[in-house]
Amino acid sequence: MHPKTISESLHTIKTIKNGDLFLGIGKPCIEIVMLEKGIMRGFVYDTDGNEITTHFYQEGDMIIGSYIPKTNIAMTVEALEDCKISVANYSEVMTNVNKDIKITEIITKEFQKLNHQLQARLVSLLNLNSVEKYELFLIEYPSLINRIPHYYIANYLGITPTQLSRARKQFIDKCR
Repeated sequence: MHPKTISESLHTIKTIKNGDLFLGIGKPCIEIVMLEKGIMRGFVYDTDGNEITTHFYQEGDMIIGSYIPKTNIAMTVEALEDCKISVANYSEVMTNVNKDIKITEIITKEFQKLNHQLQARLVSLLNLNSVEKYELFLIEYPSLINRIPHYYIANYLGITPTQLSRARKQFIDKCR
């Protein structure tokens, strides 16, 4: 039997049930997660106490509450399906960046992916109409449209469920 590599020895597998919360706003960020199976969403609360969906996570996505270990988490993450996750100590992972090429490649790739998603979301919220937002959502998350409730999609896009319904109809009409 071969000894584990650094990257293999850092993580453990856990399961999270649909509806369970994982990570909590304001708590220190001590774990970094790779979502192996399932769907999760990140959300924050606005000043009126309403949930605002900020992110969707799907198989293969990395989930972190902050880009810096041990700083306070900026959002809450909820399982939208039963999930299987690979969990590691964030500080240990970051200590091994540049020591283990596999960890370095994964972290670099995933941070770039998260950065791209955040930039696309900002552009969408600030510059696009509801149909364009919906089209971008379909590009960014093509496999999620039938896996998550549409009210979460509308919330994520910053539109009402009625506006989402109209945008979906307009999109379908445009594609015909």
